[in-house]
Amino acid sequence: MKSWLSESDRFLKARKSKYILFNIPNDKVLKLVKFCPFLRGPTVLPLLEEGWSSMHSVINDEDFWTVLNKLEKCGAQGILVIPIEKMIV
Repeated sequence: MKSWLSESDRFLKARKSKYILFNIPNDKVLKLVKFCPFLRGPTVLPLLEEGWSSMHSVINDEDFWTVLNKLEKCGAQGILVIPIEKMIV
């Protein structure tokens, strides 16, 4: 029974989460890390274009619009939002 409950909890957590990817100017990365409610912390990868990074993270669905507004204010571009089918945390 315990195994089923943990699988069910994982499923519900995944349904309430979104995977986001976006490009962000390097000078805005630390600002977003401080103010956006990420699962644990974002993955930040440098882009070929100097001065830009790609940020990837998991956010709660209920925080989506707040996070989106902050991303737009920080100059984020190419924002992708992907539903999560399964998540193991």
